[in-house]
Amino acid sequence: MIAVIKTGGKQYVVSPNQKLRVEKLNAEVGQTVEFDQVLLKETSDNIEVGNPIVKGAKVVAKVLNQAKADKVMVLKYKPKTRYNVKRGHRQLYTEVLIEEIK
Repeated sequence: MIAVIKTGGKQYVVSPNQKLRVEKLNAEVGQTVEFDQVLLKETSDNIEVGNPIVKGAKVVAKVLNQAKADKVMVLKYKPKTRYNVKRGHRQLYTEVLIEEIK
């Protein structure tokens, strides 16, 4: 059984017992969250494709961790003007464990 969910402006293909990093969610560690924007749901015998979402479908997940990703360095440079800027960015993320697809 698999599903395609949409969260944080991105789409993810998920299956039960899968760990996944998504954009930061407002949830505590150990809390369960439900993703109700399911775009596609596949079981062993049929496939449901939403228009744009599948009605009544939900994906239940448990929050494992709230953290920051590794630092990404961003460089800006303009030649002949002595302009260069170096900045770092660490994106916040939430690690979830997909428990079931309803």
